[in-house]
Amino acid sequence: MDNDEIVSTLNDLIETCKDGEDGFRTCAEDIGEPQLKSFFTNRAQGCATAAQELQQLVRNYGGDPETSSGLGGAIHRRWVDIKSAIMGRDDTAILKECERGEDVAVSSYRRALEKNLPVEVRSVVERQYQGVLQNHDQVKSLRDQYRSA
Repeated sequence: MDNDEIVSTLNDLIETCKDGEDGFRTCAEDIGEPQLKSFFTNRAQGCATAAQELQQLVRNYGGDPETSSGLGGAIHRRWVDIKSAIMGRDDTAILKECERGEDVAVSSYRRALEKNLPVEVRSVVERQYQGVLQNHDQVKSLRDQYRSA
């Protein structure tokens, strides 16, 4: 894999992180349940931190790091769905849409890990992927909890 391919892959993941940050922040701002508000705020910060780490890797490979979300991408469309769900202020619907957004994030990281990344990049991406899986599972668990309540 050449540097341009590495930078492109990392920039795609930065967009994924930025989309997640925006989506989690939107949920935190509009959800009623204090426990969920805290969870979403924490996850937004986690996405921001992951993006910063990836941005540094892009610089290390001589690239210009992405600084915004992928407005035209599938992840953005998922987060727009969340905004629509929030309009009804239904915590279960918000969690369902958030889970769909996390499904897209999981797919983005899986695609990146299918590539022949350098060891130091793969290590970071794999670690972040584990965090994305954890986010997904937590959101799903919360959704199931609120659905049955």
